[in-house]
Amino acid sequence: MLDLIKEASERLKKVITHTPLIYSSSLSRAYGVECYLKLENLQKTGSFKVRGAYNRISTLTDEEKSRGVITASLGNHAQGVAWASSLLGVKSLIVMPESTPIVKFVATKSYGAEVLFHGNFFDEAYERAEILAVEKSMVFIPPFDDDLVIAGQGTVGTEIMAALSDADLVVVPIGGGGLISGIASAVKGIKKDIKVIGVESEASDSCIASLKAGRPVAVERKTTIADGIAVKRVGDKTFPIIQKYVDGVVAVSEDSIAASILLLLERKKLIVEGAGASTIAAAMEGKLPAAKKAVFVLSGGNIDVTMLDRVIRAGMLKEGRIMRLSLVVEDVPGSLSKLTSEIASMRANILHITHQRDAMDVPVRMIRLDIILEVEGEEHKERIARRLKGAPG
Repeated sequence: MLDLIKEASERLKKVITHTPLIYSSSLSRAYGVECYLKLENLQKTGSFKVRGAYNRISTLTDEEKSRGVITASLGNHAQGVAWASSLLGVKSLIVMPESTPIVKFVATKSYGAEVLFHGNFFDEAYERAEILAVEKSMVFIPPFDDDLVIAGQGTVGTEIMAALSDADLVVVPIGGGGLISGIASAVKGIKKDIKVIGVESEASDSCIASLKAGRPVAVERKTTIADGIAVKRVGDKTFPIIQKYVDGVVAVSEDSIAASILLLLERKKLIVEGAGASTIAAAMEGKLPAAKKAVFVLSGGNIDVTMLDRVIRAGMLKEGRIMRLSLVVEDVPGSLSKLTSEIASMRANILHITHQRDAMDVPVRMIRLDIILEVEGEEHKERIARRLKGAPG
């Protein structure tokens, strides 16, 4: 596989972005290891997927290119195939599930692809794409389970080792396994004793289930904000590579992924989707082995902006930076002003306030206020609670 990865590097070096590998002092202090971030969220189309897509399509024969290519995807692979096809002058058809966010559908079309919707989930779109590939005599481009796709993704690994040869840990998201298979093959081929850890969402842990079973197995489909790695089953080609080269796979919670998205946005000014932020979530949950220099692959930045506010709110809740209050005060002029002044004096920010005058459990001439505050953390919450209850603070 390392030879295929080196060949892919030659094909890709003039067409993709050689993404930065940056050191983060704030994350290093927080997690007790030198933290480096591989910024594939800054890659063309906002994801590493262009690497495998271009590598696969560029190796097609002229006759195959004339027939066009087809694939199925929720977004990142779709954009990668559409972008690579446009660059190579190849017609592309993308089958997307009906649940695909509008922003990803629009982006895919903007790269010149024809888009067809089918089914509500990725596996339904995938099955339809395979059927259409036969019916239309088009070349199917697998999202992850293909040697040339894996090799293309593996160029992330060669770039990491070229930039930081003494890294001793690489943390990579896992969906179908194409990215981690390629990266693990690359870095282990260069430095045998380097550790590679994969990260899944607890809501989609097919790789962990497969490793326990000793073969690829499907898991129950659940909703996750890490939709880029929400794959029902790890690949047949990727699984043996993971077994051979990956040192461990961990699962992280939805809350931790949301908190990691918020952390990267606030501390590093980086927009990272749930799948990419999952690697930081693994450090946040303390699930990584000891290391001196760790590289976290931020695999993509194509987060649905319509859900970004909810993700940020979930991240703030995880960090204890949101406080919910329900207070009963006198329904007289000035009572609300007094309360808000008290809250302001404690440097809390009121995000939302609701008056409940008709609450049945509140005495006459009293009013219940439901308030949501932005606070510094748990200790700040406790001080506010004591002050508002009249206790010494």
